[in-house]
Amino acid sequence: MPSHAHADSHAHADSHAPAPAPAAPHPHRWRLLALLCLAQFMLIADVTVVNVALPEVGADLALSGTGLTRVVTVYTLLFGALLLAGGRLADRFGARRMFPTGLALFTAASAAAGLAGDGGTLIAARSAQGIGAALLSPAAMSLVMALFQGPARHRALGVWAAVGGAGAAVGVLLGGVLADGPGWRWIFYVNLPAGMLALIAVPLLLGRPPRTPGGRPATARTPVDVPGAVLLTAASGSLVHGLTEGSWPWLAGAATAGILLVLVQRRTARPLLPTALPGRRALLGGSAVMLGAAGLLVAGFYLSSLHIQHTLGRGPLVTGLAFLPVAVAVTAGAHSGGRAVVRFGWRPVGAAAFVLAAAGAVLAPHGGLWTGLVPGFALLAFGLGAAFVCATTAALSEVAAEHSGLASGVVGTSHELGAAIGVAALASGGFTVLPFPALALALAAAALLPSGRPSPTAARAMAH
Repeated sequence: MPSHAHADSHAHADSHAPAPAPAAPHPHRWRLLALLCLAQFMLIADVTVVNVALPEVGADLALSGTGLTRVVTVYTLLFGALLLAGGRLADRFGARRMFPTGLALFTAASAAAGLAGDGGTLIAARSAQGIGAALLSPAAMSLVMALFQGPARHRALGVWAAVGGAGAAVGVLLGGVLADGPGWRWIFYVNLPAGMLALIAVPLLLGRPPRTPGGRPATARTPVDVPGAVLLTAASGSLVHGLTEGSWPWLAGAATAGILLVLVQRRTARPLLPTALPGRRALLGGSAVMLGAAGLLVAGFYLSSLHIQHTLGRGPLVTGLAFLPVAVAVTAGAHSGGRAVVRFGWRPVGAAAFVLAAAGAVLAPHGGLWTGLVPGFALLAFGLGAAFVCATTAALSEVAAEHSGLASGVVGTSHELGAAIGVAALASGGFTVLPFPALALALAAAALLPSGRPSPTAARAMAH
């Protein structure tokens, strides 16, 4: 950190001494952003990468329909349910420690999934992937928040949101290409070189953390709320399982765990989400919008994949290629949303994004694969790409750096649980039901998102 001490400065205090200048930008921050986004991309892609390959997985490992469902949902369930605890751990022990820990676990679990000789091993490996992802993702976003300040932070968050939106689309494409080529096991093996690259390069590029006056920040000594984390995991897991299986006892258990979580959080001195957290309202509003956007997008992938393979009779390669325009649309929507939100504000852009998504959902069921489903789904994805940027930037707009791990855990939890809830709640209806939740979310975005917008300087940074 640059020093502004002069030769005539002595040990005595000077009330008129100049304030320390802000630290210089990290020299490798954009390279680090690329690596951190690569790691996050793997996590999001693994939500959808198995969808296209499920028939091959079931035939090879003799898995029933219920077993195949668990292969998909156990990853999302543990990823989402443990993210908030992962965010707290990133704040408690430091993102520099939790990032390689989570990445190493995720990469090793990917190797185990590819080597699985039976369904039980594959489901266990997917569970370990979910736990590793929950440790990795909030630590990665916390590093992004620490590496970038001011307008550059908004630009970096726009890139981060675009990667999150496109990861689900590219996951389906990648799953189709690999399942139709070298085999379904490669949908997991492909994580190994990317994981090893990030595991080695990120610590090397980060270097040693700068020394700061006063030692470690107070948040580093804050204990983790273990009862809250356990109850949150139980409530989230029971909710996702209950919706997936259509089980009322599980849903009742989720409600009970949720009530207990609220009571425990009110009584504990160190809750998972402090009531006095600066920016709490914007964080919760943006996270709620993220939950809805992720639910619509992943439900769209699930419904489209089944329709293309089962109804239209196309193979996994064609199914994967059909989602290439969707991946482009998500990225384009995120870029356009990043430019629009700083001009018009979060609420109008968020509402317009979901209206576009509803229009795409109306178009998708009409016509054939390339004349109806693909252009309709691409329009839906374009709108949701903009919604992802709105949700992410709004949620983190007022969060202090020392709470960035917690905040990223809240946003990530909303994304993953939204994906699981969306599939469970909408899978039986088809595209014909998607316009209704999309329009409802347009109204919700106008009410839940903050009324403001990023600064003009942030606007220019995010637009490029």
